[in-house]
Amino acid sequence: MTESIALPSPKPWFVYLVRAANGSLYCGISDNPQRRFAAHQKGTGARYFKTSPAVALVYVEQWPDKGEALRQERLVKKLRKRAKEALAASWQGVSPCDA
Repeated sequence: MTESIALPSPKPWFVYLVRAANGSLYCGISDNPQRRFAAHQKGTGARYFKTSPAVALVYVEQWPDKGEALRQERLVKKLRKRAKEALAASWQGVSPCDA
């Protein structure tokens, strides 16, 4: 008799947008967007925030794995600012990490 071994499901990854103090939007991916945002606020997350600090996590969307999140990040980064602003406006402020 063969036993089926359940493989662990991959950890979800997230695409997120952070508003900088100068009004610009930064797009990134993380397995924990709240922790990553905190790092951005401390100035340890990305060089992008050296000139204008991170002020708000404005958008988060979940993807099943890192590869999917990377593909979506590339698409979001290609969007015009107006489209990114629409994403930020559509977000309800609760990510799956909060649940």
